[in-house]
Amino acid sequence: MAEQTAPPESTGAIGAPFTGPPGPTAPGALPGGPTGTSPHKPDAAVVRDALAVGIAVGLSGFAFGVTAAGSGLSLLQICALSLFVFTGASQFALVGALAAGGNPYTAAAGAFFLGVRNAFYGLRLSQLLALPRALRPFAAHWVIDETTAVTVAQPDRRSARLGFTVTGLTLYVLWNLTTLVGAMGAEALGDTEAWGLDAASPAVFLALLAPMLKSTTERVTAGLAVLLALTLLPVLPAGVPVLLSALAAPVVLFLMGRRKRGPGTATRGKTTEKGGRDA
Repeated sequence: MAEQTAPPESTGAIGAPFTGPPGPTAPGALPGGPTGTSPHKPDAAVVRDALAVGIAVGLSGFAFGVTAAGSGLSLLQICALSLFVFTGASQFALVGALAAGGNPYTAAAGAFFLGVRNAFYGLRLSQLLALPRALRPFAAHWVIDETTAVTVAQPDRRSARLGFTVTGLTLYVLWNLTTLVGAMGAEALGDTEAWGLDAASPAVFLALLAPMLKSTTERVTAGLAVLLALTLLPVLPAGVPVLLSALAAPVVLFLMGRRKRGPGTATRGKTTEKGGRDA
């Protein structure tokens, strides 16, 4: 009788003991991964990838320094932009608009709206990194395209934090050093437009962005934004085409929404009409 006092073992499938509901994700594992497991990636591999991105992109700070000097900014202003703004695409947009004779306020607005994307990166990275509150304001300064690309590619929180830190530190230090060197050596290079250095950062930005355009909606939105910018560039002041190209997103979303609702609405209308006749 004593052997029968314990409840019989519950089973899920035939012959398979039931082990209970899935447990919480293992500490360090990122949300969405296999339950109870945390894929491991060697720290050396994370550091290698982070350094590769940080060094490759950090060297383009030289191009920014030269381009900014050619737009008429002082050495102090150029270095302040890299130290406190630290988002390459926005910096290039600002100095590019100024070099083209654009209004400073329009140029600043275009750079600001281009940098807003980093706020959306921050929403994602805050979940992946889960940093202490005291560190978040400092980490926010490093939330850019490159650190986001490295961080989201990691399989666990430890690797994500390591990749974010190494990429951010390497890129921040190298970008500011090369900005200084570029600004100081701008006079030796002469005409910056002849070297095409102003296209360096946009090229890097597009190289990072292109692999992320996976859905049709994303590709169509990007294509329409490019078309708007190129069409408006000859007729509007510098910096304004960048602002107006952002209209591509709501336009595409509106058209895609109508396209999805159209067939369903028509089908429901026919069904209701048929049901009315049958009744």
